Amino acid sequence: MSKWRVFWVPKSSTAPSRVLVLAGWADLTGREASTGIRPGDPILLAPDYRIDELLSLYTRSSPFRGYTRETKRNYITDLCLFLNFLWQHGKVWTQAVETDVDDFQFWRQTSPDNPVRVGGNKWNRELAALMNLYTWATKPGNEFLPRNPVPVHRVVGQHGQIVEVPDGKAKDARGSNVHWLTPRTFRLWVDIGLRGYDVDGLPSPGWAGRLEDRNVAFVRLLTSSGVRRLEGASLLTFEVPSLRLEGGRYYTGRLAAAVTRSKRARTYYVESHVVGDIENYIDSSRAEAIRLAQARGRYDGLRDMRLVTRVSRGPKPTVYWCDRRGVTGRIALTEATADERMTWYVEGPEGPEPLWLWLNEMGLPFQPHSWNNVFTAANRRCRAVLDPEPERRLDPHRSRAPYATPHSCRHSFALYMLVILHHLMDQRFGLSLEERRDYRLLYGDPWRMVQDLLGHAFLETTRERYLAPVADLQLRSLLTTAPPFCEGEQPAREMDEVFARLAREAEGIQDIDAKLQVTPRALG
Repeated sequence: MSKWRVFWVPKSSTAPSRVLVLAGWADLTGREASTGIRPGDPILLAPDYRIDELLSLYTRSSPFRGYTRETKRNYITDLCLFLNFLWQHGKVWTQAVETDVDDFQFWRQTSPDNPVRVGGNKWNRELAALMNLYTWATKPGNEFLPRNPVPVHRVVGQHGQIVEVPDGKAKDARGSNVHWLTPRTFRLWVDIGLRGYDVDGLPSPGWAGRLEDRNVAFVRLLTSSGVRRLEGASLLTFEVPSLRLEGGRYYTGRLAAAVTRSKRARTYYVESHVVGDIENYIDSSRAEAIRLAQARGRYDGLRDMRLVTRVSRGPKPTVYWCDRRGVTGRIALTEATADERMTWYVEGPEGPEPLWLWLNEMGLPFQPHSWNNVFTAANRRCRAVLDPEPERRLDPHRSRAPYATPHSCRHSFALYMLVILHHLMDQRFGLSLEERRDYRLLYGDPWRMVQDLLGHAFLETTRERYLAPVADLQLRSLLTTAPPFCEGEQPAREMDEVFARLAREAEGIQDIDAKLQVTPRALG
C-alpha cells in the first residue's frame, strides 16, 4: 500500500561528488536556503510522489519550528497516520471534515479491524498534532481552509484564560505512563542488563561489555539525580561536578535552561559515587574513543565543528567559539541547545576533542534519543536471564525481570527521595509534631522538596503523576519499623525493607520477588 513518507533535511549537505544522484547539484544548499528550508526540517512526500506546498509551509512555520526535535518527529509521525487514512478514502488533508476526524478516532481507538489500536495517551497526542496543523491553517492571516475540521469547545484555563479543547480528547488517558523500581531492583537491572551478570552475580561468559562504563554511569546519573533523559544526555564535560578531597555524599551541578522542559535553569544533585563513575568513564573508554577518532581523522571532516576558545565566568557564563570558516560567535551557556552543544569541541594535545560528555564508539556525540536503545537492550537481557522459560516470558504477571526506561529512572528517584526525606524528618532528626510544623514553615515538606528536585512547576504534577502510588499511603507508619541510620551506612541498602513494603502495598512499584534467588553480589 502506498504511504506518505518523511525525509529530514540533514545538518550538513553531502558533497554532490560523493552521491551520483546529486551530480550537478553543487548549489543544493543555496537552493534550500532560498526556499527557507533549514537543517532539521521534514519533507513530506505523498504516495504519488508530490510534495504538498502547504504542508511544507507549515513545517517551516514558527509554531512548528518552536517544538523540540522529539516533538517534531512525534507530530510528523502522527500526521502521516492521518494523511494515510485520508488517502485511502480518496482525500487530502485540506479536504477533511469533522466526520473524517471522528472516523479516524474510531479507527485508531475502537475499530476491531485495526490490529494496532492505541490508548488514550497516544490518541491525545495524535489529536494535538492535528489540532496544531489545522489551527495554523485556519488562523487569521493564513486562512488556507474555510474551517477547522477538529471540533472544539472552550473552557477556562488554569490562569483564567479561554482555551479551546478538542471534543475528541480521550477521557481514559492516564496523567503519565509511570512505573517505579525500588533501589535494589534498579541495582539488579544495572548488573544484569548493563554489566552482563548472570543470576549468580558473576559476569556472563562471552559478555562483550561495549561502553559498559558509559552506560552504567549515565543510568546511575538519572537514578541518582532525577534529571530527564535530554537533560542528562546534553551535559558537557565541564558541567559535571568534580570530586573533592574533603568528600561529601552529594555534589551539585547546573542544568542549562535550553535543555530543560521548562526552559529554566536549575541545580541538580548527584551522589558522589556517580560522579566517580563519570570520571572513570571520561578517563577510560571516552578517552580511548577520542584517541581513535583523532587517529582516523574523524574530526577533520566535521563541517559544523565549532572550537570553543573561552568560557567566561560569572553569574551568566558565555561560550566563545570559532568555526572552520573563521567565523567567531558567542552564546550564553544556559541558552545553548543540545544541537549547538554537539558542535562544540576544544583543542586538545592531539587535536580537537568534543565537549559533549557522552560519546559513541566512533568518538562522536551520542544522540540523546539513542539512549532508548541502550535501555531496550538491557531490558531484553534481563528478560533472557531472569525469564528463561518461554511460558514465563509470555505471562507478564509471572515475569521476574525488571523493566526500565529513561523516565522510570526519574520516577524512581522521586519515590526514593520522598521516602528518604520522610525518614530523615521522622526518625533521624527526631522531630516532634510541633518541630516538624516549624521545619515545614522554614524549608517546606518533603513533597515540595521533591518537586524542586524534579523541576516541576506544580506540586500536583509531583503528587498525581510521579508519586501516585504513595500519595495516599501513611509513610510515617511505614517508616516506624525501619532501623535508624548509623554513621557511614548507605540509605539505599538500609531502606530495602521499607521499599519492599511499599511495593507490596502500592501498584506499579517493581521490587525483586522473594522467590527469586539472587546472590548478594547481584544485588549490588
